[in-house]
Amino acid sequence: MSEFSTTDQQMLDSKTVQASGAPLFDDKGYTSFAWLQNMDMTPYDFPYINQLLVQGYRSWLQQSNGISWINEEYTAVFNFIGVRVAGREEDDDEDLDLVERCCISREMEVSQRKLRDGSLAFVYMVPILCRNYKREPFAALRFTRPAQHSVSNQDTFLVAALHFKSCFYSKFEYIFMEDILWMQNRSDREGRRRSILFQIVKRMHDKIDVEGVLDEVFGSIAYLFPHVDITLYMSQDRHSRNPQVKPLLLHERDEDVCVRAFMKGQMAVNEPVGTQDEITEIAIPLRGKQGVYGVFHMILPSGADSMKKVDVELIAMMADTAGTAFENAKLLEQSNVLIHELRLINELVQRLNQSLKLNEIFEFAVQELLKMFMADFCCIVQLDQDGNCFKVMSSNVESLRLESYPLEDGFAGLIRLTGEPVIVSDYRKDGKISSHFMDATDSQSLMAVPMKTSGTPKGVILLSSKLPHSFSYDNYKMLQMLAPHIGLAVTNAMLHAEVRRLANMDMLTGLYVRHYVDQIIQQHQEKDFCGSLILVDIDQFKQVNDTHGHQTGDEILKSVSNIVRSATRDEDVCARWGGEELAIYLPQLGVQQALEYAEKIRYRVQHETEPQVTVSCGIAEWNWLDEQISIESLFYRADMALYEAKNEGRNRIVVDHVANV
Repeated sequence: MSEFSTTDQQMLDSKTVQASGAPLFDDKGYTSFAWLQNMDMTPYDFPYINQLLVQGYRSWLQQSNGISWINEEYTAVFNFIGVRVAGREEDDDEDLDLVERCCISREMEVSQRKLRDGSLAFVYMVPILCRNYKREPFAALRFTRPAQHSVSNQDTFLVAALHFKSCFYSKFEYIFMEDILWMQNRSDREGRRRSILFQIVKRMHDKIDVEGVLDEVFGSIAYLFPHVDITLYMSQDRHSRNPQVKPLLLHERDEDVCVRAFMKGQMAVNEPVGTQDEITEIAIPLRGKQGVYGVFHMILPSGADSMKKVDVELIAMMADTAGTAFENAKLLEQSNVLIHELRLINELVQRLNQSLKLNEIFEFAVQELLKMFMADFCCIVQLDQDGNCFKVMSSNVESLRLESYPLEDGFAGLIRLTGEPVIVSDYRKDGKISSHFMDATDSQSLMAVPMKTSGTPKGVILLSSKLPHSFSYDNYKMLQMLAPHIGLAVTNAMLHAEVRRLANMDMLTGLYVRHYVDQIIQQHQEKDFCGSLILVDIDQFKQVNDTHGHQTGDEILKSVSNIVRSATRDEDVCARWGGEELAIYLPQLGVQQALEYAEKIRYRVQHETEPQVTVSCGIAEWNWLDEQISIESLFYRADMALYEAKNEGRNRIVVDHVANV
């Protein structure tokens, strides 16, 4: 059976001609609207077509007028989940079961039931399928016929269902075409607007001065909307030859439409209320990427239709373009200053990156900042490791070096709380914050900016002068540009020092690694006259791992390492030699003193570890009278002594034979 209704099929078979005289259909039966007939719904659309089903149902009833068994009394339409959306209500549970069955089988389902009035009737549920190749059921149509009027040819219901489907898709295509036409009209209107805007923007960008750009804006608006009175209120101290450009005095305008547009950076409208004689005011900000520079104030003629006569969006786009052009002109004026500042920054950064030593970076930064801003005093403070106080890292004021200050002290404390830079023109007149730095240097002008790490202030740069009003706003901005580079150089130096420390550190035990001990022993052998080496090995450590697990073994290794570290001096070097072996170098000590330390370690390990383990130790020494002084010889002799301690039964200390001699 055809997917189209009878009317649709006749239309397909006919040779309809368009108004232009061209045939609507070609010889193959395709039409210029064939794509529309191929448009269909997807299962994602099914939950949203209830209203469309109702409209199709009403149209179907209207077109079937005169057929006695097609009316709202004997029919109903259900959506894809079995909910009745139009028609007579019957037994919901039985209807739901029928809808599910017919949607699954995609065939008409028939049942017999008693109606609410007690009469017996046949119910025919016909699935309504999509017209695409998948033919998913999106609705079901119910026909109810009294038992005495049963239909012998059930194809009648299928034909009626196809007619309903045709009515539904007529509504579907109507809505679809309506949306397309609306989008087309909107696209045409947008195309005309963009064409006008393109011409205006092109003329604006042909201008290289601010006055030319503003004249172009005024001229374009006057040409397009001659009935609009427009004024530009500028927020900057800029004198213009154009009488339509005036200063924006915020303190004199209270909360009018221009102030609202300037403060929020958005268009503001003050429409009339009530009478026809009141005017409509529109304020559109002149803004660029860096801020709002002014406000276009437009006064529309009185009347309720005044807003309809003006394309406000077009004017807003023109204002945005003018704002960008104005900003570009300002940037052009400042280009020489910026080039000079960038050259200074480049030189400073290059010199800062030449060193990775923290003290050198701080000292260099202080000296360069003093010369660059012709300041009298400079001080760089930084939070200590615990973040409990500010510590002076560098300053040209000797009395302030290595001093510490509370977190809330002075301008550094203020910047830590707010994260914002500070400029003070006259410290004595300002008097709001007490600063030890300003008092100690008897300064009156100050610039202070934060050095941030991951957005958080970790330090502060303070520059001061004994004279008031010594620093300009350009100096203030320049220092803000330099601060991140100085902070980055400081962070890099600190990270480099931390990486070097971690590279020399064993992560499990917290002791040094073997290559670091080699370097330290070599340095001591070049300048000292003697030294001793203790090698410590945990006895039966493999058995500990096998019995208690490797995690317990790691804990034992850390416990022994902590005992070794706490039992030795600060100048002694403790390292993880490899696996469960530890090494301790004791500079300027002989074997007898080393033996005392080794015995202390052996005793504490035996009595303080859980589960209990023991250690064996081998000791060797060197002195300046030895024929051969080398790291390899010292480690070899200590290792042989340790090997002997293991062979003699473990949990003991053996001293190298050369040392005994």
